[in-house]
Amino acid sequence: MPIRTFAELLEAAKDKGPKTVAVAAAHQSEVLLASLDAELAGLAEVVLVGDSDRIRQIATDEDFDISRMELIHASRSREAAWQVMKLVSDGQADISMKGRVETSDFLRAALSKELGLRTGRLFTHVAVFEIPEFDRLIFISDAGVTVAPDLEQKVTIVQNAINVAQALGINRPRVAVLAATETVNPKIPTTLDAANLSKMADRGQIQGGLVDGPLALDNAISPESARIKGIRSEVAGYADILIAPDIEAGNVLAKAITYFAQGKMAGVVVGARCPLILPSRSDTREAKLTSLALGVMLAP
Repeated sequence: MPIRTFAELLEAAKDKGPKTVAVAAAHQSEVLLASLDAELAGLAEVVLVGDSDRIRQIATDEDFDISRMELIHASRSREAAWQVMKLVSDGQADISMKGRVETSDFLRAALSKELGLRTGRLFTHVAVFEIPEFDRLIFISDAGVTVAPDLEQKVTIVQNAINVAQALGINRPRVAVLAATETVNPKIPTTLDAANLSKMADRGQIQGGLVDGPLALDNAISPESARIKGIRSEVAGYADILIAPDIEAGNVLAKAITYFAQGKMAGVVVGARCPLILPSRSDTREAKLTSLALGVMLAP
């Protein structure tokens, strides 16, 4: 059965967990709180990597009980990121999570040839949204990693998003490749990419989902809009996955859903040997926990 709500996602993750989560640069109260939430929910067994004195001091000041968590000292944030990825490489952790470390340093450690976490696939960000009055979860990619993807990169973006949706029980997700218009226009390169991606999926170069594009946002998610515009498609009006033309469009769309539509978001970076959780400092406590639950569902 497909997972349709975040409550269902948390329950499914509890059934699959606990997984071992290694947290890089864990010397931040919000990160420790998310770690405690994941542990108490039965999602994770947590390894905290970072400045051990600062971690213990924060735990004392905030009255956090971290006694059940393993603590590994790393004096610098970059070192903590490397240590976390080493734990995954050595089979001692299933998921890595960013704490108080720059995203670039965290991803650089994951990309290290020495640690061997690369799979040959592009790293891409997949955001999952629970939106009021929607009967399903909506996936958006890439709103966080790939800045201006070319066609080859978009193939991986689409495939990675399909794989994430399938991990949540959506056997054949509907994928809408977004553009400003639903018609192919040589003057708008993103419409050409969308049409190519659709044909590539028809011929098996992208597998596991129904892919169509170009589609504008309205006719991707609204059956009525698709009907009015006369679009005949198995995807139009019922998309599960929205593929943004670039990171700016994806980022704006994701934040519009969160702040205008009151949607709730979870996010993960895929393409490595383990899920990479990159919570924003502005993420709510609930969002961090849901992102960890998503990581559990994707962990081997």
